[in-house]
Amino acid sequence: MSIQARRERERAERERLIVMAARELVEAEGWDAVTTRRLAERVEYSQPVLYSHFKGKDAIMAAVAVEGSADLAAELRAAGREAAPGQETLAEVSAAYLAFGERCPELYDVMFNRVLPLPWATPETPSALQECFAELCRAVRPMAGPGEEAVLAEVLWSCLHGLLTLTRNGRLPRQDHDRRLALLLSRLAG
Repeated sequence: MSIQARRERERAERERLIVMAARELVEAEGWDAVTTRRLAERVEYSQPVLYSHFKGKDAIMAAVAVEGSADLAAELRAAGREAAPGQETLAEVSAAYLAFGERCPELYDVMFNRVLPLPWATPETPSALQECFAELCRAVRPMAGPGEEAVLAEVLWSCLHGLLTLTRNGRLPRQDHDRRLALLLSRLAG
């Protein structure tokens, strides 16, 4: 292994360590607790080393969001594989999406509620974000008409995000959650 390859590997490992530490800290204490000083202490590197990897907190948050999107995509993919085709796939993928948001609220918020330097719906969109959306597209494919798959996936995503966010924030009563979801899925399935 060349010196350059070793340095690149070490750099990638440091970056992964920083993102993992940020993710652990945010899930334990929220984003206000994530500072470059605390991260530097956690990963046992200086703040300048952190800045050599990330321009600031927003860049760290974006890296966490991309990693979280990869995790969500994997969970949606697994839910889709385990379900029978059609409406059951839609229900299982939707349930997996909502479960992820409930289980990882701070991660979910950085992925979908914060303004970050991440391109969306462009060729530059990170592959993890594209894969996450692709799983929603697969879930709605049987219900979509010609040329409607992406738009229907956006509608599903918007509805799931709204249900999750409004329920988590106490705007919608939690006891009616299953009923709301069943109604949404039955309407989408037509």
